[in-house]
Amino acid sequence: MTRILLTNDDGIHSEGIEKVETALREIGDVYVVAPASEMSGASHSLTLSRPLRIRQIDERHWTVDGTPTDCVTLALNRILTSESYPDICVSGINHGGNLGDDATYSGTVAGALEATILGVPGVALSLVTRENFEFTHAASFASTIVERVLREGLPEGTLLNINLPPGQIRGVRVTRQGLKNARPVISEHIDPRGKAYYWIGEEILSWNASEGTDYTAVEQGFVSITPMRSDMTDHRALTALESWNSMNFDYILQRDEESGRA
Repeated sequence: MTRILLTNDDGIHSEGIEKVETALREIGDVYVVAPASEMSGASHSLTLSRPLRIRQIDERHWTVDGTPTDCVTLALNRILTSESYPDICVSGINHGGNLGDDATYSGTVAGALEATILGVPGVALSLVTRENFEFTHAASFASTIVERVLREGLPEGTLLNINLPPGQIRGVRVTRQGLKNARPVISEHIDPRGKAYYWIGEEILSWNASEGTDYTAVEQGFVSITPMRSDMTDHRALTALESWNSMNFDYILQRDEESGRA
C-alpha cells in the first residue's frame, strides 16, 4: 500500500490540507505531520534555539510546534515507523501562490524540499488566489500528480513546485521559475504601551511575463509544474569564474597575511 506523508505551512487545521488529505486517501495511507499553527513564510528554517513538542492527535495525525522543515525532519526520523515510512511527501495545499522568487520564502516548498534532502520525493502544492479559496479541483489534481510521480519517479533530489489556478483546470505546463519586480512595504504602528511595531508586506510592480515561466502559465489558466532542487549553485557562473583560477591566490593570501602582521 502506498504511504504518503502530508504537511503544510498553514497549520494542521487549514482547509487546504484537509481537502488534499481526503483526496489522497483514495490512493494510499496518509500520515499528517503539520505545524500546530500557521507558519507561512518560514522558508527552510529549522528550529534550533528551543525544544520542539510533538502532539499526537490520533494514529494518523500529529502536530509539531515548529516549522514545516521541523515537521518533515521529525516525521521521517522520529514519528513514522518502518511500517509507515512514506513513499512520497506532499506539502500543501497552500492558501496562496508560491511563484517565482516567493518559492524561496515558502514553508510549503520547504516541506517538500526537506523530504527530498532526506531521500523522499517531494511535491509542493499551492492554490494561486487571495480570496474565495475552493480546493476541489486542486485536490483532485493533487491525487493525479502524486500517482504519476509514484509511477514514473523523479530524478533524485528533485521536488515539484506546483501552482494551481483557481477553478476548473485548463491544462498543465512544465515551467521554469519566474522573477518578479517588487518592493517591501513596511507599515509602522504603535501598541497600547506606546512602542512601535511593524508589519512587513510587499508591492509587486511587475513580473516576468515571458513564455515558459510559472507566472505566465498560471495567468493563462494552466497548472504550473516547476522542478526544483536544493542545489543552489549558479552553474552558468561557474564558467565565468573559472578565469579566477588564473589569479595568483597564494600571492594575495601572503600579501594579506603580511599586511595583517604589519
